Amino acid sequence: MMKTFAASLAIGLLLAASASAQTKPAAKPAAAAPANPPGEDRYIGYYYPKPTSTEVFESQMQTIPSMDRAQRIQFVTVVSQGTIQAAYRVPYAVFAKGEKGDKMIIVGLQSGELNTIYRMRALLANMTTMSRLSPFFQEKTVAEDATFFDLLKLLGFQSLTITDGEKITHQVTIK
Repeated sequence: MMKTFAASLAIGLLLAASASAQTKPAAKPAAAAPANPPGEDRYIGYYYPKPTSTEVFESQMQTIPSMDRAQRIQFVTVVSQGTIQAAYRVPYAVFAKGEKGDKMIIVGLQSGELNTIYRMRALLANMTTMSRLSPFFQEKTVAEDATFFDLLKLLGFQSLTITDGEKITHQVTIK
């Protein structure tokens, strides 16, 4: 069931991304990551700049008890595989990090694609739309009311970080 959902979501995400997949100049590479003190986000400076905005999303969903690191990694791998195998260049990368694989990260790969909070939220809204079409999401939620953040809660993700890969980063804590 998880593979069916992940495949459905990956296909949907690819379709949503196709409208914004345009060839643009590549961004300059980021500097090497500085060492972060214990307890701080160790991915700042490596995968994304320091968050410029944050929010907390409190979901009414309960994490599915059987969800573990391996299943979160599998979900993100299927989504990533779909973007890598697309017939066009998808303007972002999706991956999971953290000891428990519970930190989802989305990084813009093209300059100007995810350079405002509004464009980031538009991408997340497209992910909500695609999630709602999946049988998994329809079975586990009231699909018309639930969001992509609710899906992440079901899967046991603790946070979502989305960045343009250059200047801005938005971080969502999922509770």
